Amino acid sequence: MAPVKQVQITFDCAEPERVALFWSAVLGYEHQGSAAVDPSGVGPRLYFQRVPEEKVVKNRVHLDVRVGTGLVGAERLAALEAECVRLVALGAVRGQLLRADGVNESCQLMQDIEGNEFCLD
Repeated sequence: MAPVKQVQITFDCAEPERVALFWSAVLGYEHQGSAAVDPSGVGPRLYFQRVPEEKVVKNRVHLDVRVGTGLVGAERLAALEAECVRLVALGAVRGQLLRADGVNESCQLMQDIEGNEFCLD
């Protein structure tokens, strides 16, 4: 059996092109209709498919947008806040800030324009 070469992450949503446009802006990806594609070809393709039902529970899988990698303390919090402000302007919703606890570094909980949870990490 050949090893897996690529992964596509698929999201159920009400407005695929709108959500694809949002995630393209978040990640610096190319917007291609109902998809967001990494222009470098390294990151996974995100695909958004229309479904009739609404989101009703917390995601079992979510994306971590890694903006604070290697940063700690006030420097990490500043990076998370700056990215949070940028994403709120795109339509994201700010959630709870989880502060460093000695095991995990701080992260900012967020929701995209259709309520899908993700983290700024």
